[in-house]
Amino acid sequence: MRDHVIAVDVGTASVRAAVFDAAGAMLARASSPLRLKRPAPRRGEYSSEDIWQATAEAVKAARAAADIATERIAGLAFGATCSLVLLDRDGRPLTLSEDETGTFDTIAWFDHRAAQEAAELSGFDHEAVLHSGGSVSPEMQVPKLAWLKRNRPDLWERAGGIFDLADYLTFRATGSDRRSLTTLSAKWFYRGDHVLPWPLGLLEQADLTDLRDKAGIPEIILVPGDAAGRLTATAASDLGLDGEVVVAAGLIDAYAGALGALPPPDLKTDGELALIGGTSSCIVGYESRPVFAPSLWGPYFSALYPARWLFEAGQSATGGLLNHLLEVHSAGGTATEEQHGRVIARIEEMLQKRGPGFADGLDILPDFHGSRSPFADASMTGMVAGLTLDGSFDGLCRLYWRASVAIALSLRQILALLSENGIAATNLHLAGGHRRNPLLTRLYADATGLPVMVSPTEDVVLLGSAIHAATAARLAPDLGAAARAMQAMPVEIAPDPNLADYYARQYRRLEILQACREALKQVSG
Repeated sequence: MRDHVIAVDVGTASVRAAVFDAAGAMLARASSPLRLKRPAPRRGEYSSEDIWQATAEAVKAARAAADIATERIAGLAFGATCSLVLLDRDGRPLTLSEDETGTFDTIAWFDHRAAQEAAELSGFDHEAVLHSGGSVSPEMQVPKLAWLKRNRPDLWERAGGIFDLADYLTFRATGSDRRSLTTLSAKWFYRGDHVLPWPLGLLEQADLTDLRDKAGIPEIILVPGDAAGRLTATAASDLGLDGEVVVAAGLIDAYAGALGALPPPDLKTDGELALIGGTSSCIVGYESRPVFAPSLWGPYFSALYPARWLFEAGQSATGGLLNHLLEVHSAGGTATEEQHGRVIARIEEMLQKRGPGFADGLDILPDFHGSRSPFADASMTGMVAGLTLDGSFDGLCRLYWRASVAIALSLRQILALLSENGIAATNLHLAGGHRRNPLLTRLYADATGLPVMVSPTEDVVLLGSAIHAATAARLAPDLGAAARAMQAMPVEIAPDPNLADYYARQYRRLEILQACREALKQVSG
């Protein structure tokens, strides 16, 4: 009996895979690291072959740990970052760069090499720009493709298969090049609610009329819950599975997190938002009507549930910022989970003794990799005020704590923007790696004044992909039924009302530092 599914989450630094049963219980999970090249501070590249091999390793390890026979795996689903995979007409990698470690053919999701092209696209009077929050991000695929055509015409000439990473993984697994409505809507300006879904006028202005041909995108698009096909013999061998496993359409990792965290449409109430926190953070919701706001990506029609409009706000560096602080501080080290745990344990001791003000005097703007929301400025930088010569471990802990506070206060600022535009949040469903960080989990409640809902499922992003896999494999009739069967009742973390005034003052300090940053920009030289 095929009554289990495998979910895969390809993140920034690793691939995670897990085995779930039809009731949503995670039986085992495994991970495999990714090789990431950083040729410049705001650039990143992967090898698509490395990603596939890491995926295969994680899938085989998870199934072995779960001790589940291949014959019991019904479905497989991939969630992935929106990195961009470049292939030629024959499906071979197009080499962006190479070094002693190998070749790289995939532009990382966070890569900002297309900042100029994104700014040019933002200047066009087109509804695609409106559905991008009024400002196109260099993290989207169209500006990256414009950069590729302009700066690497040799690769553009040979291109014949350019994929969002999630779609590449389904292509690699099934041999089908059909793309996902989710990836195309969010990153390629595709409009699922239009008879003519491609923005032909904008593509003509951007000199990208050959985009579909170079990317090899077919007419038929997969919607969430669809099956892309079954595993090919080669993919089945790589993954340690068999050719009867059904593969779901590709899904963006943040949207997989929203699928795992948010109630389905018949159970969801107004104001419920998913907060997916990892290297970056995404605030994802869906409504029955389209909602627009500055710096809000979307709304995207049927990008998660049918006839619902999905929207997304985001913070470009959250977990990535905390990793960075650990690695650049003299008392830090490699940003392992153990190192984070050591710092967090000491911060909790400090909180017990002195409360949240133990590091007051340090103020941080967390926009070290630009701002998605609320400023939509990829060139924005962070700030730290109040530094001393303290290089001790406790000094690192104070910096880590105040960065965590800044991340939570920036989330509060995003929620204020949403509220001003008709999206008033009532609670936050937490997913992603931040769920395992007790400091952030508590801060998100206390700093925003909203209850934070924490699922007992250890990895909610993987749960979302498991829900997707179960639907594609027809273990459930639709996404909503799969979500109702597989989601567990979350635990509510209520904000501490005694800290409301304290975080209101900290929020004011954040705004003052932001004003200082803007004032500095006005002074040339």
